[in-house]
Amino acid sequence: MTTSQVAPPRTSDRSAWDRVLTLHAQVERELALALQSRHGIGLSEYRSLEHLVASETSELRMQDLADKVGLGQSSITRLVGRLETAGFAFKDLCPSDKRGVYAVITDEGRKRYQSAHATYVEVLSAALNGFAGHPELGPTVQALRTS
Repeated sequence: MTTSQVAPPRTSDRSAWDRVLTLHAQVERELALALQSRHGIGLSEYRSLEHLVASETSELRMQDLADKVGLGQSSITRLVGRLETAGFAFKDLCPSDKRGVYAVITDEGRKRYQSAHATYVEVLSAALNGFAGHPELGPTVQALRTS
């Protein structure tokens, strides 16, 4: 009779994942605070503008934008509504499928993204540099930067 042994849970995997989540939460908090205080936009708004700027046509289907930003359909609808109110984007119907709705970036949205992008890059680097010396998070920062 053979018995198979189940390997014990790898606490190192759990510990590594916890460090990634901690680092993520800390960096996201710093990014969100800087974007809101300096540019009046949230992190999800910034990321939405970034995806719209990167699109060849300056527009994305709402569902595609939701997938890229990591939000659900109702959340992306509210987010694009905020961008629309601010004059950074607008909703447009797909000409071939009236059920399809696109988010389209405006010139003002491009300008806001460009000014916010410098802040995003600056704060991201500063946050990672700050955590690089942290005893628990430093190795995670190093691993991210070398991969």
